[in-house]
Amino acid sequence: MSSTMMWIVLAATCTLCFAIKLLGYLVPEPWLSNPRLQRINALIPISLLSALVVAQGVVIKTHLVIDHRLAGLAVALAALFAKAPFPVVVVVAAATSALVYHLH
Repeated sequence: MSSTMMWIVLAATCTLCFAIKLLGYLVPEPWLSNPRLQRINALIPISLLSALVVAQGVVIKTHLVIDHRLAGLAVALAALFAKAPFPVVVVVAAATSALVYHLH
């Protein structure tokens, strides 16, 4: 891809993102205050973060893998079920992932 084409694609993407954000301000207030829509909106970040964790934790390009990241994810899940504070969850998961990576 040439440099000029890259800048054109970047400018078009920026324009499209701005237009989508601008359209969000034009949605009527009664639509946004609908309880069903509010329940759905509350679940969107959870589903997106879950998909991101799975995609980053067990997939490399198009292949499923079981490696050190999955061990860290399992330990993080166990720490969350044990109601550990979030910084502890992150440190324990990172340490476990590093240890398994080092041993493998």
